[in-house]
Amino acid sequence: MRKNRFGLLIVVLFVLAIIIVIPRVVDLDTLYAASTEKIVTSESMHTVLTTAMLNRTESVKFTYKGKIKELKATLQKAIEEAMASDPYIQYNIKSYAYHYKGNNVSAEVTIDLKYRETKAQTAYVERRVKEILEEIIMPEMNSHEKVEAIHDWIVLHLAYDVSLRKYTAYDGLATGSTVCQGYSLLAYKMLKQSGIKNQIVEGQAGGQLHAWNLLLLDGKWYHMDTTWDDPTPNQLGKVSYNYYLLTDEEMGKDHTWQKQYPAATSLYRETLAVLQHTDMNKISAYDRLYNKLDYVLYNENKIIHSSADLKGLVKGRIKEEQKAVLFRYSGEKARLLEALKDLYSLGLNSVSYYVSDFEDTGDMKVKVSWELK
Repeated sequence: MRKNRFGLLIVVLFVLAIIIVIPRVVDLDTLYAASTEKIVTSESMHTVLTTAMLNRTESVKFTYKGKIKELKATLQKAIEEAMASDPYIQYNIKSYAYHYKGNNVSAEVTIDLKYRETKAQTAYVERRVKEILEEIIMPEMNSHEKVEAIHDWIVLHLAYDVSLRKYTAYDGLATGSTVCQGYSLLAYKMLKQSGIKNQIVEGQAGGQLHAWNLLLLDGKWYHMDTTWDDPTPNQLGKVSYNYYLLTDEEMGKDHTWQKQYPAATSLYRETLAVLQHTDMNKISAYDRLYNKLDYVLYNENKIIHSSADLKGLVKGRIKEEQKAVLFRYSGEKARLLEALKDLYSLGLNSVSYYVSDFEDTGDMKVKVSWELK
């Protein structure tokens, strides 16, 4: 009886979207070095591939026993499931290719993998993340404070790689710059190590491919984009919070995504407002965060309507030895300009301001700074 023999070469390239908005150590896992010593079935393939990816193995070889007619689909599914088991694995695989040859009951399989980050580089990331968290996370911090500390550290210590050549958390930590894929990978790792469940969202922003994080905080999901909260060109010491813990609706104003992710429907300012009245042990932390995120703009009792309102607000800030204030103004722009001029009656030497529309309210968001005589 003549055996049916066949040879089939299948190459699949998986290249993670190199996220754009505005040294190489080879580690071969000897467990997979021999092509015939490892017998794999469809049930065990996921474990074999996940272990190989964790070890940054570049060539996985084994003998497959099972339905050969279904092997192509089985391989594809196992590779995708292994990558999906950990976003840090998934977004560090640059490409993969596989081929197999055999008969209708078994086949010799080879899977070649290329990585953006080597095993040694990932180990470096693990060490640095541990060191950083030991510096910025205090034992008394709750999850809200941890997220704030992690967000701020990333924004303050990374710069966007305008050359678009650096894609990993290792690049960000070792060189100080990376693209948004690296930002989100580092945030993923730091949040996870701090006990905060999160995942990476891939989509588009600014008309280009983009990635950011979706995190779970007290049972509620929020979007966080550390890349877009980091000014470009880089501004030392500058942290923005425009993309800090947003809902799907808020994020969807200039970010889009096609995949299904957990729904983010809770306004973080409402979450903070509740915590300010229910968790008295952390009231100062919540108050500070509420002000840092400019949530006062949503408090209708704090809206400025007149020159007298504005002078009273600025007087209070001067007493606190501050030189700037942010507020929401309701009224015509001409009246606002007159109110700003009237601030000189307080003995100020100079007044500068920035005005923009406040969302879709019809009101204005105004930042005023001054110098005293």
